[in-house]
Amino acid sequence: MEIRLPSRRISQRGLKVWRIMGAINSLILWVIVGVLGVLTYFFDWPLWIVFTGSGLALIITILGISIIPSIRWKRWRYEVTEHELELQHGVFFIHRTLVPMVRVQHVDTSQGPILKKYNLATVSISTAATVHEIPAVDIHEAEELRRSISALARVAEDDV
Repeated sequence: MEIRLPSRRISQRGLKVWRIMGAINSLILWVIVGVLGVLTYFFDWPLWIVFTGSGLALIITILGISIIPSIRWKRWRYEVTEHELELQHGVFFIHRTLVPMVRVQHVDTSQGPILKKYNLATVSISTAATVHEIPAVDIHEAEELRRSISALARVAEDDV
C-alpha cells in the first residue's frame, strides 16, 4: 500500500531563511560561550567547561545552519482540498495533520523582516483548539492560500 504525501512544498527560499535563523541562533550561542570563557578566566574555573561549551556550540551550529534546515525543507509539505488541509512536517519525527475545513475559524498571513526580504510569508490557520502554520510560502501564494482556505471554510460551514 502506497502512502500518498501532500503534493505542495514550501518555497526553496524558505531554506535560506531557516539557515539565516540558524546562523542568528548560533551567533547568540557563541556569545554565550564567549561569556562563559570570560567567566572561566575571572573565576578560575576549569577549562573543560569552555571546551565542552565550544564543542556543543560547534555541533549545534553545524546542525542549525546546514543539516536541520535541509531536512526540514524536504519534509515540509501541504495540500489544500475542498474538505481538509493536510500538513506534513518534522525533522526527527514526521507529523501529519488533517484539519477539516469545517473547523477552520480564520486564516492569517504574517511576515517578519527576514521573510519580507525573501518575499515569503507564514500562513496561520486557526481552529478552536490550535493554530497550524505553513511557513515560508511565496507571498503571492500565501495570499492565495489565505483566500482559498477562507472561502473553503465558509462553504464547509454552510454545508453543515
